[in-house]
Amino acid sequence: MLSVALRTLRTRWVTFVGSFVALSLGVALLAVMGLALASSLDAPERQPERFAAAPVVVQGQDTLTVPTSIGDRTQKLAHPRAVPEETVAQLRRLGTVVEDRSFPVRAAKGPGDLVGHPWSTAAFARYDIDAGRAPRAAGEVVVSGDWVRPGERVTTDRGTVTVVGTAASQGFEDALFYTDAQAAELSPKSTQLVVEADAADVRAAVAGQDLQVLTGTDRRLADADPDRDSEALTAMNAMFGTAGGVTAFVSVFVVASTFAFAVAQRRREFGLLRTAGATPGQVRRMVFAEALVVGVLASAAGCVLGAYGAPKLAAWVVDGGLAPEWFTIGDFTWPYHMAFWTGLLVALLGVIAASWRAGRTGPTQALREASVDTKAMTWGRWLFGAGLLLTAAVTLGLALVSDPGELLHRKTYVSRPMLLITAIALLAPILVRPLTRLIAWLPAQLPGAGGMLVRENAAAGIRRTAAVAAPVLVTVALAGSLLGATATLNEAKATETREQTAASFVVTPAGDAGFDAATVQKLKAVEGAVVSATSSSAVYVLEDGVALIKSEARAAEPGPLAETVHLPLAAGKVSDLDDGSIIVNEEWEKHTVGQRVDVWLGDGTKKSLRIAAVMTTGTGNNGAYVTPANAPGASVDRVDVTVADGGDRAAVAAALAKAGGHVLARSQWVQASYPETNRTTRYGFMLVLGIALLYTGISLANTMVMATSDRVRDLAVLRLAGATQWQVLRLVAGEALMVVVVGGVLGLLVAGLNLAGIWSALGLLSVWSPVQMPWAELGATVGACAVLAVVFSVAPAGLAMRRRAVELAGMRE
Repeated sequence: MLSVALRTLRTRWVTFVGSFVALSLGVALLAVMGLALASSLDAPERQPERFAAAPVVVQGQDTLTVPTSIGDRTQKLAHPRAVPEETVAQLRRLGTVVEDRSFPVRAAKGPGDLVGHPWSTAAFARYDIDAGRAPRAAGEVVVSGDWVRPGERVTTDRGTVTVVGTAASQGFEDALFYTDAQAAELSPKSTQLVVEADAADVRAAVAGQDLQVLTGTDRRLADADPDRDSEALTAMNAMFGTAGGVTAFVSVFVVASTFAFAVAQRRREFGLLRTAGATPGQVRRMVFAEALVVGVLASAAGCVLGAYGAPKLAAWVVDGGLAPEWFTIGDFTWPYHMAFWTGLLVALLGVIAASWRAGRTGPTQALREASVDTKAMTWGRWLFGAGLLLTAAVTLGLALVSDPGELLHRKTYVSRPMLLITAIALLAPILVRPLTRLIAWLPAQLPGAGGMLVRENAAAGIRRTAAVAAPVLVTVALAGSLLGATATLNEAKATETREQTAASFVVTPAGDAGFDAATVQKLKAVEGAVVSATSSSAVYVLEDGVALIKSEARAAEPGPLAETVHLPLAAGKVSDLDDGSIIVNEEWEKHTVGQRVDVWLGDGTKKSLRIAAVMTTGTGNNGAYVTPANAPGASVDRVDVTVADGGDRAAVAAALAKAGGHVLARSQWVQASYPETNRTTRYGFMLVLGIALLYTGISLANTMVMATSDRVRDLAVLRLAGATQWQVLRLVAGEALMVVVVGGVLGLLVAGLNLAGIWSALGLLSVWSPVQMPWAELGATVGACAVLAVVFSVAPAGLAMRRRAVELAGMRE
């Protein structure tokens, strides 16, 4: 049967071009993802930057380490501790000590990530003045880079300064260097310092204290965000893993759909083979041989494409800021093996159902069969379709009952649509006919036979309609589910912010360092207002004896807090919060009012606090509330203000603006704090949806060409019956649009079911917000599919009808 399969491939090459292109593209993408993942598993050790020339760096405690039965668990502290003064004095006896300080600075015309340092630390990063001089007095700075020149005055959020010198940029930061005295005024707390002494002597001096002595490459730990490379690679691995999973899923889906349609078109051919004596096993082996040849050739071509595309992807993620600048594709071979054999497996898996159906074709059954699909649903489709649909419903119900918050996680709302997509696609033949008649009801009532013919042709060719609608279903369902999930969750978070904000005004600091004590006092002194000054902090709790969990926390005085914020309390009262208690949410292991819970504060101090109140879980951002006494080191970064009874709203707003900071009305605050999808997720979804849309285009083009070529004689009969060429082409275009609409409706059904699950989970978590369907993106997706379907159905029909209708009607298959 191999020789028959090879002749079939040569004769029916149009049928297999789409499968070849889709499979080779899938293998190429798998190879690209595999190469990217392999290249990102091990990040090269980052070298010190700011302290490359520093002999020894002493760093205050910045991590919390808690011993458990399965080993130590660590978390980064929200408020690292400073090196104790007595320790600093002891280190000064060993050598020169330079205290380091880093604080954000905003300049009207400067880079957005400016950071301030004391001038004495510039030498450790090998900064050299290339113009001007060093700062000598308050208000003088040296600037790295060439965005300003010596002698210019720069307005910043920390006052106007005069640039007295510039230094060549080192590439890792945009810095402003102040005098050491002014830097200490702007940032009093120093959590690390440089000691010009022998490292052994420094270690002996700080022995027994929670301090780190950094030398060699360990000095990179004193740089800003030393783990940024590993964090970026972790996020990138998740993105590539998701894209690779979607690629494999859509590959199997498209290849299986294409082979199934090809087998349905060749029923008469298989019937002739059976009549000539071929056994069902021989027919199945022939179909498998065709898939094997296509799979081998497509997988080989895909590996070649992958080798070309992987460096392009690496450059794209670097340019987009998703990966470190050093990221490149390494020399690995296993991704090619993985992609090749996966592609071959996909081809064989995609043809299993089609080969079984081909083998069941009777010797004379296909020769007697009309073109109307009388039995499009096999017992296998019923079994697997219903089983997957039931599985999706049961798993959704269990998740809603046991852990509704799980449905809000990205890995869940990315994977769940695939289950429903497969189920609806398998059950599509039973949905196509009634859906087609419903959609085409109005066009069929219009004068002329065009609308009626579109409806009847689409309803009669169930397999053809389902095969063409399948890729549209995948793309619309993925776009609606992924984009709709992120939009719905963002709206839910905005709803929480809107409902919890009871303040008339919210005041935020002009910079990133928070309010100073003087500004806070001015704000609290505003007449006719209730002022709640809150700080951002964190608490840590050990759950199940092995998991050290970090929970974001806000520190506030309970009285003003109750007046300015509506916390979503499930139990307890805000007014019960004091220095010996905490407000938690239902996600905590202990969440009963009156219970005591052991926590570590933002600076690592361990305390036992009583639970004063419990909030609902919500979208996961409710966190915890403590008093300022339990948030050491936290600076006020938000002030909520409610106009008191009898107060003048305009006067309060004017007084707040005079005191300092950005004054936002409640509606402005809600709008300003509206959550946005992070860049990595956004790029990941672009990659996933781009893959799906590309596959849709290939599958639509291939299937429409196959379907139109198979109906050449039908179109010729219409010409002989009196239809003009343009009428026939309009009919073909109408059928293509009808099928795209059917696929779009089925995809919308899948997206709606997925978003309904998320909406139900939000409701169980006490967040009631509307579902957000991305109509604009869905419209663009369906429009693109419609254009592809019309072009690749009308074009082959127009080419075929260049011959005489009598010749076309009498041509053989």
